[in-house]
Amino acid sequence: MARVLIIEADGGSRGNPGVAASGSVVIDKATGEVLAEVGCYLGHATNNVAEYTALVEGVKKAMAIDADAELEVYMDSKLVIEQMSGRWKIKHPDMAELAAEARGLLIGTPVKFQWVPRLQNTRADKVANRSMDMQADFGR
Repeated sequence: MARVLIIEADGGSRGNPGVAASGSVVIDKATGEVLAEVGCYLGHATNNVAEYTALVEGVKKAMAIDADAELEVYMDSKLVIEQMSGRWKIKHPDMAELAAEARGLLIGTPVKFQWVPRLQNTRADKVANRSMDMQADFGR
């Protein structure tokens, strides 16, 4: 049975667009251990770009930890979850590019996408805010 890694991902911008960053947390599902936190400072960007960046960076980190793992992605962005699940169309070119990057990273990887309420995504939110506050990347 394959290892399961959870990715909690969140992006934010102070203003939309505004100062933006993404945050991702990779967790071993079996143990609950936090394996990595990744913050990516984006400068001036929209919230949706930050959300997709959180997904991409979280997947990259999870795959670096265990390329054979199954992934479960939890986000409070209904837009990203529905678009990546194929239920909603992607109309904006920036979002389509980021979604294509995420899909490319996920080729051959079993993945489940799950929307969660914002209050259940606080770890990733804290990482995104830390990256915004520092105006810097970390954990990459």
